[in-house]
Amino acid sequence: MITVPPPLHGFVDGAFGGRRIDDADEPKYLNSPETRLFDKSKTLYGLHLASRAIQSEKAAIIFRIGECYRKLGDGPNSQVWYEKANKAQYTDPITYYYIGEALKTQGKYAEAIAAYNKYKEKNPGDSRADASLASCQQAQAWKDAPSRYQVDPEVLLNSPQYDFSPAFSDKKNDELVFVSSRTASTGTETDGIVGENFDDLYASSRDKLGKWSEPVKLPPTINTPAHEASPTFNAKRTVMYFTRCQHEKKKAFGCEIWMSKKVGSNYSEAEMLVLHPPVDAKDSVQAKLGHPTVSKDDGMLLFSSNQKGGQGGKDLWMVRLDKDGKPTGTPSNLGPEINTKKDDMFPFLRDNGNLYFSSDGHPGMGGMDIFMAEKTGDNTWGHVENMKSPLNSSGDDFSIIFDKDEEKGYFSSNRPGGKGQDDIWRFMMPNLVFALQGTCYDKLTGQPLPDAKIEVVGTDGSNFSAMADGNGGFNFAENGKDRYIKENTSYTIRASKENYLVVNDQITTVGLNESTTFAKEYYLQPAHKDIVIKLPEVQYDLGKFDLRPEGKDSLETLYQTLVENPTIIIELAAHTDSRDSDKKNLILSQNRAQSCVNYLISKGIDPARMIPKGYGETRLRISDAEIKAMKTKEEQEAAHQKNRRTEFSVLSFDYVPKEGGTPAPPQNQ
Repeated sequence: MITVPPPLHGFVDGAFGGRRIDDADEPKYLNSPETRLFDKSKTLYGLHLASRAIQSEKAAIIFRIGECYRKLGDGPNSQVWYEKANKAQYTDPITYYYIGEALKTQGKYAEAIAAYNKYKEKNPGDSRADASLASCQQAQAWKDAPSRYQVDPEVLLNSPQYDFSPAFSDKKNDELVFVSSRTASTGTETDGIVGENFDDLYASSRDKLGKWSEPVKLPPTINTPAHEASPTFNAKRTVMYFTRCQHEKKKAFGCEIWMSKKVGSNYSEAEMLVLHPPVDAKDSVQAKLGHPTVSKDDGMLLFSSNQKGGQGGKDLWMVRLDKDGKPTGTPSNLGPEINTKKDDMFPFLRDNGNLYFSSDGHPGMGGMDIFMAEKTGDNTWGHVENMKSPLNSSGDDFSIIFDKDEEKGYFSSNRPGGKGQDDIWRFMMPNLVFALQGTCYDKLTGQPLPDAKIEVVGTDGSNFSAMADGNGGFNFAENGKDRYIKENTSYTIRASKENYLVVNDQITTVGLNESTTFAKEYYLQPAHKDIVIKLPEVQYDLGKFDLRPEGKDSLETLYQTLVENPTIIIELAAHTDSRDSDKKNLILSQNRAQSCVNYLISKGIDPARMIPKGYGETRLRISDAEIKAMKTKEEQEAAHQKNRRTEFSVLSFDYVPKEGGTPAPPQNQ
């Protein structure tokens, strides 16, 4: 009821007008108590004051309508009514915050950010604005860079009504039990909140082609005129736990978790589990429990509840189960790292121990989002991570299950693209596709090298090879129904051809989260007699034959070449500059060649494969005359350095490897 305030007489009594009513009459003044006009004006003034209250009450009513839509999860309608409340001059700026929330549930992140900023401007002390802004920006980033999961509605399981919370009911995971409010529901009443039939549990089985059968309602031992929802099964698939919200006309009794033994396709009469103390009649909030899930060893039951002792809203709780599958001891709250002040529901324990659940309290993309928490110890979880797009959307995403240890399964969502209200969606992680392709070339001519052999060895034990085609090309992609190059594997590649030096290479798919084709070009060096092996040279300090660190690195490359080409015999030709006598330079160069040989012997190379030869200053790369013509000492010294070197050439292909000879080179140098 709207109350009209009484006239404020004290403000009327001294108010005079300056205009006559009629020239023949005595002067009368507007608002004078002696006139009928005064009485009318008094009434109008009272109505004017009342209009303010009427307008205020109207704005409050409009706001409350928006609140109803928000609590029902109807983002578009809540947005409309909050905007109407603003136009009606509703005084609390919280409307802007809720408009942002509504826009976020519609995936309109840029508009939501604008609404949050408006709220922040009007109410700078509320930290929710900053948190929501950050969440919106993160949601947009997840949407722009989605994970590799693919999602699609499971059309054969869905109806125009609510369909959600699937659970595998057999060991092969070819049977599902799920919740539905479709027209065949057992209960004849309509839920006053959602306007649909009461929920029942339905079953469906999958054939060899992956097609789901027409869902069939579970027997009356399970389905009653009340709500039945959120099924789960123990590891042996012999016990089903589910939620039942008992109901009498115009009277609700809250929700509890029930269990029933499964024998074939039959279910025993359900038994309610005792998971909380007796309800105190004085409590204003009725305890509700639901969304059970069971650990792999059947020793732990997790569920959602708003009972006392939580973090706020609905929390996740756990309780131990005895050998009969019944709770023993007192349930414990999973704590603030998992639970928030809002709703945390629909837990699922994967075989690896990780916990999946849905929440609107952790930073998300809109409504309820699916999160993963790592197993950190016995019955402890942490490091909560949003599963991102496309598993999550701007709508409500919840009740995920995985098909054994595979990256596929089912979840529920009210996102666009479904058949009804909530729908069941399937998801899967497609395999990454990797391939290796390339071309072999003659290093001297640059021409393609046909018939080169490409050998590939993987850390997973795989070993395969192919010959390059007439254009020097090769391609390792599909191997029947399998693939040559697989995920999380490293490969050593060897390109070879008779009378050419071997080229070795490595690739890895470890850590890659995108399909990749490795494109390679291998240049094989001809290895006929007397050809110089073009490898990094060994260089020396003036007057010395000791190996520098970089010289040893160069010899490591030569070592690899000798191991990869086990029949070649090489010459190590060492040289000096011209700044000493011919005799001394000859001795110095021989010592330089020998230092290289000694290093390679220490690595296991047979000395019979290496001929050290000192050439002194007889093979200068840069002549004395050229050096003398250089303008600076730095240029001259650099030229002398190029003359102080050891280089390598092939002498023959006649070496016969000894049994148990040169060790294989390390794979990760």
